[in-house]
Amino acid sequence: MGEQANAIAARRHWMSVLARASHDALASHLASCAALPAHSLLRGPETGLVMVRGRAGGDGAPFNLGETTVTRCTVRLAGGQIGHAYALGRDPAQAELAALLDAALQHPAHASELLARVVEPLAQAQAAARDAVLAKAAATRVEFLAMQTTR
Repeated sequence: MGEQANAIAARRHWMSVLARASHDALASHLASCAALPAHSLLRGPETGLVMVRGRAGGDGAPFNLGETTVTRCTVRLAGGQIGHAYALGRDPAQAELAALLDAALQHPAHASELLARVVEPLAQAQAAARDAVLAKAAATRVEFLAMQTTR
């Protein structure tokens, strides 16, 4: 995998984690980090609706499931790094903080500290929460056995 592909995969990972994290979780993990650089808003934060699509059975024909509220924001650091964020819900502070973190993570001076103190702990907490939900669902799983009658 090339260097650019690695950078894209890393950014995809941290943007996914930041999008799912609440503002309180982001702020509490940032408390132990150095101050984030100054930024200016390029767009938003603004809230709107997006259409959520589903698939019957997970792989069937797509259908419109409904709409959900999303807040987006784009910021620029003084060094020129641009950060984007989309977050479910109506929390403009969450979207702005996630966009600021996206931009700061692209800056070499901030990336290693933010990955170690913010992104990875949040990713581990999100994975643990997902595993807990899966374990709870697995505990209620019922397996049906087909019985064959013999003559």
